[in-house]
This record gives sequence, structure tokens and C-alpha cells, in this order.
Amino acid sequence: MTHGIRGCALAVTLLAGGCSLAPPYQAPTLAAPATFKEQGPWVAAAPGDAQPAGAWWTVYGDATLDALEARLDADNPDVAAAAQRYAQANAYFEQARSGLFPTLGASGQMTHNRQSDHRPLRSSSQPDEYRDDALGVQLGYELDLWGRVRNLVAAGRAAADASADDLAGIKLSLEAQLAADYVALRGLDAEEKLLSDTVDAYSRARDLIRTRFAGGIATGLDVARADTQLSSARALLSDVRARRALLEHALAALGGTTPAGFTLDAASADLPLPQIPLTLPATLLQRRPDVAAAERRAAAANADIGVARAAFFPDVVLGASGGYESTSSNGWLTAPNSFWSLGPHFTLPVFDAGKRRAIENQARAAFEEAAARYRSTALGAFRDVEDQLALLHWLGDEYEDQNAAVASARKALDLALDRYRNGAVNYLDVVEAQVTALTAQRTALALRTRQLNASVQLIKALGGGWSASTPAPTQPADSPASTPVAQRTAH
Repeated sequence: MTHGIRGCALAVTLLAGGCSLAPPYQAPTLAAPATFKEQGPWVAAAPGDAQPAGAWWTVYGDATLDALEARLDADNPDVAAAAQRYAQANAYFEQARSGLFPTLGASGQMTHNRQSDHRPLRSSSQPDEYRDDALGVQLGYELDLWGRVRNLVAAGRAAADASADDLAGIKLSLEAQLAADYVALRGLDAEEKLLSDTVDAYSRARDLIRTRFAGGIATGLDVARADTQLSSARALLSDVRARRALLEHALAALGGTTPAGFTLDAASADLPLPQIPLTLPATLLQRRPDVAAAERRAAAANADIGVARAAFFPDVVLGASGGYESTSSNGWLTAPNSFWSLGPHFTLPVFDAGKRRAIENQARAAFEEAAARYRSTALGAFRDVEDQLALLHWLGDEYEDQNAAVASARKALDLALDRYRNGAVNYLDVVEAQVTALTAQRTALALRTRQLNASVQLIKALGGGWSASTPAPTQPADSPASTPVAQRTAH
């Protein structure tokens, strides 16, 4: 018993001096720029801090969008699947962490046995039949001298953190997809209203041309051109309604419901273009869930190197067992039938033909791969931000120029209509002016949708919302694109 106690004391001493064979971890380095290159004059809000703030979509001030986003978080099956993947990763971490503690087990048996007459080394005094009743407990504890268990725990914790970041990334991606689809749907609503008003106006214009034709003022060619304009506008309207139906179906699926049970009423209100605060580029590496997940996977791969290196050293396990065993149930649990065992044991492969060295090389290569993936993900994050900043910058200029084009097209249409009434031009000039004006307005509406989508993608690229207070977005002033060209045609 004294020797066993001494062995335990020695084991505890060795454990206290245990080391980790994993290389000291440092996150893969990447030089972050001082500022974003494409930051344009449109950025008016003050920078927020480096923490995402959750419901970022509320900057658009749309109650319907808010409700759709809430439904996505609660009912989307992809979010639910990602949550379960995180639960699995967390459970794996708990499994690894259990290795830091002793294991305790119990066993027992009550058997009636018969041994063979010809069993090797059987003596003549041994009975043919006998009982074997045993009851015992076993205690085991791996002395983590080389950090194998601790590195398994570190790798499991880092993998669980990466899975949590994956969950956040999937939620952010789906939230942004829903917001982008909603923005596109509202853009089609505005285009549908424009085309509906245009169809009404073209119908009135056609009736006017037919009346003038009946009076001998207009020609049959004018009537045919008016009919063509009306039919083309109706075809465009049908196309817009078809595309809207597909977006409505997509929103239903994102919300975890079937398209048959989901309807979204049309709305013509123009969504505001939010003011988006920019943090320093370096904080992007902290905010983006995909970047954070890549960094945690690099940390897990680094810990795996320590696990692989520990295989070159002995596995030392402190074991203890004790209990009672007897060939008779009478007096089974008494001192003469007791047994115990206490002491460490170790295992060490002596020759494995380079297997352990290959496993270590594999772990090191896996870390280098994870580090490269981290740098690639971070570079992609910087590119995403710069892309959306450039789009918002140049789309703003394009939208302003396009609105000027809409105003000019309307003026040209008014002049063409006035000259047609006075007989100075034929109806072809009016048709050309109508086509130009309608195309200019549809282009302006499409640019507005692209601006809003770029703002959604910028928020996504920045890793979500922000917690610093920022000025509330303002509704844009009425632009020439907000009034349909149909209201400018002849009556």
C-alpha cells in the first residue's frame, strides 16, 4: 500500500510539471489597410464600434421587412440546421473536456461456470463446476504529461467557436438575402405601378388617336403605332408581375413557409437609402463571422499539432481498482474476499514505420492550410467592402445623372405631344419620345434598387449592424423617376 501511495504522489508531481507540445499560437498575420479605398462622399454617419448589433435591417424603417426577418430567424430550416451543427460541435468539445477528469466505473458478475476436463494446466483438485461472483470499481486518470488532452480540449473549444461563427455567418447571409429579395420586390412594385399607369395612359392615347383617325386627322399608321405601344407596355407589365411572383416565393421559403401560404401585398413606398457607418478596416477582421470562423479553425489546427507531437511520448495512465470476488455467495462481501490494485501504467509505440511522423506532418500542413484560408477569407472581406463602397459611390452619381435624363425625356415628350396636336410632326415622334421617357424611368428605378441592394451587401460585408448611435435615414426627395411617364401623355 505504501508503494502505491508513493506512485500516486510521483504521478501528481509529474502532472504538475506537464507541458504542451503545441507551437505557441499566433493568429495568421494580414496587413490591414489604414482606410477603405473606395469610401465615397455619400458616407455621412459617424463610425460605429466593432460589435455587430443584431437587427441591422431596421435601418430601412420598413415594418414588413422587420417581420420577415424575425420569421427567418425563428423558422428558417437552414438556420435551424446550422444551430444543430453548433450543438454537435459544442458536444464534441464537452467530450474532449471530459478527458481532463478521472473516470470511475463499476462492474459486477454472478456466474456459474463449468471448465473443460482437458483445459491446459488444470489440476485434479479443481472442481468441474464453480461460481465466480465479483463486484468492483475502477478508477482511471490519464496523466497529461505532454498536453495531449489539453490540446484536444483547445482544439474542440476552437472548433466549437468556429461553429458558432458559422451559425452567425449563415444567419447574416440569409438575412441579407431576404433583405435583398425584399428590396428587389419593392423595386418591382414601383416598376409595376409605373407600367400600370403607363398602360392606362397609352390606352387613353390610343383612344385619342382612333378618334383623330375617325375624323381624318390621324393616319392608320398612327393607330398601329399606338396599338404597338400599348401592347408592348402590357407585355412589360406581365413580365414584371412574373418576376415579382418568383421573389415572393423566395421570401416565403426564407421564412420557412410554402409559397401557397404566403402573400405579400404590393407597396409603392420608396425605401430609404441608409447612412452606413464605417469602422476601421482592421476591425473588419473581428466583426465578420466568416473571418472569425477561419481564425478559430487555424487555432484548432495549431492545437492538433500538439496532439500529434504528444504521440511520440508515453501515454501514462494512473489506474486503481478494488472490490470483492468469491466462488460462493456466502460471505461474499467480506474482507478475505477483497482485492485491490493501484499504480500507473504506460504505453509507447517503439516502431511504427514513420506513422507518427507522417501524422505530425499532416497536422502541420493542415495548420498551414487553415492559415492560408484565413488570409484568403480576410482578403475577400476587404474586397467585399470595397466593392459595395464603389457601387454606392458610382451608382449615386449614375442615379443623379439618370434622373436628369428622366427630366429631359419628359420635357421632350411634352414637346412632341404639343407639336403632334398642332400637326407639326407625325405620331412616330411621339412614340419615340414615349419609349425614351419610359426607358429612362425604368432605368432610374432599377438604379434605385441597385443602390439599396448595394447598401444591404455593404452591411453584410461589414459583418452586420453597428451599436453606435447614427443619424436616422431620411426619405429621399421626390425625383423625376418617382412619377410615371404615363401621367405625362396626351389626354
